[in-house]
Amino acid sequence: MSEPEWRERTAAHEARVDTATSAHLARRRDHRKHPVEDFLFTYYAFKPAQLRRWHPGAGTSLVGAAHAPQVDWRFYEVDSDVVGVDVEAFTAARGDTLRFVRELLVGTAGRPARFGCFGLHEWAMVYRLDPTDVRHAGWPLRLGGAGTDAVVESHQVACSHFDAYRFFTPEAAPLNVLTPTRESQTALEQPGCLHAGMDLYKWAHKLVPAVSSDLVMDCFELARDIRTLDMRAARIETAEGKAEYAAAQRGFSVRGQALRTRLVDAIELTLQISRTSS
Repeated sequence: MSEPEWRERTAAHEARVDTATSAHLARRRDHRKHPVEDFLFTYYAFKPAQLRRWHPGAGTSLVGAAHAPQVDWRFYEVDSDVVGVDVEAFTAARGDTLRFVRELLVGTAGRPARFGCFGLHEWAMVYRLDPTDVRHAGWPLRLGGAGTDAVVESHQVACSHFDAYRFFTPEAAPLNVLTPTRESQTALEQPGCLHAGMDLYKWAHKLVPAVSSDLVMDCFELARDIRTLDMRAARIETAEGKAEYAAAQRGFSVRGQALRTRLVDAIELTLQISRTSS
């Protein structure tokens, strides 16, 4: 990639990230909380400054190494006037993660999507919980504690995602028809799951710089949109509310499947380059 091109791509990426993170940074300075964006920068532990760094991804080299900031970043190598991802070093350090994520994403993509959970994982996280212990106490439960508990008790809870299930209250966990574990993660995740869709951002940023920043940001935007639905009051106790929720899940599933394909392609390319250079 020529220097004018990568400079243009860098500027465009930085502007995209600034637009996406400016409100979060302003709230952080003012010590104000937000149930969607705080989650994206705490649970996933990838800072706005890290997100703002532009990476071309494995297999793309930048001409003009003397002017490229990547020369000082981890997992980059310089060859004459060209800088690019040091795929061999990255694979040596993160090979297990690359292979695990590939297995997880391929398995998830190949299963039928299920859209009947209706977001009850979030309800199960506050089931029979004292109001003072609710994580997002600043945003009251629409039905109150008793009303929320009644919805959980009148529905089948079928969460397949371990990192959602592990936050169920002790009273809610036995109500789930599944018992997800870290060990069963690759066997249980399915493409209709909201948390599996959000986690595409986690897998993307964990594989930086082999994964391009454009793909990381596409995953970030999907995670933000899903988290908004996840935290939004949903009238799933009604038939209309269920239909609306399932329709939103279907849309996110389509977006997620496209991103899974791109992530798997990026992983395959990284592993292929590593094998070729070995």
